[in-house]
Amino acid sequence: MVEKTLIVQNRAGIHARPAALIAQTANKFSCEVILEKDTTTVNAKSIMGVITMAAGYNTSMTLKCEGSDEVQAADAIVNLFESKFDEE
Repeated sequence: MVEKTLIVQNRAGIHARPAALIAQTANKFSCEVILEKDTTTVNAKSIMGVITMAAGYNTSMTLKCEGSDEVQAADAIVNLFESKFDEE
């Protein structure tokens, strides 16, 4: 299992567009991709699940990937967060 800490760096937080990017990226991989914030855990392959996390600017989240392509999936999701979802 790969586990990474993510920080929401884009000012608008995780709204519909970033949630869609996260879900689309996660769905490219066969491994399980989970996002956790506080006590909330969601499947990152679900746009609605990601949106319901209500993750605003500077929110810390944990990414967990488990499966045959877990490293590639984690790297792809981390890249989205680090690029601020290309919003800024």
